[in-house]
Amino acid sequence: MGSPAVAAWIAHVAFSVLLARGWMSGDLGIRGTIIALALWLTAYISLPFLPYGAALFPSFVAVVDIALVLVIFKGDVHIT
Repeated sequence: MGSPAVAAWIAHVAFSVLLARGWMSGDLGIRGTIIALALWLTAYISLPFLPYGAALFPSFVAVVDIALVLVIFKGDVHIT
């Protein structure tokens, strides 16, 4: 398993964890959860029809992860 596969795996795990965290804490809500899942499902279905689209799917999931982090943590992630 190469580093792109590991990165894709991490992006998908982070997506699941962020969805659960956002929904459970109430920061995301049911509407935000449905929107994030709809974005993921739309990309999963439609990207393979584009040239190199299947290779872009993990990157798309990572971008959705970034948006979820900004929404859930209010734009700032406190390390300490």
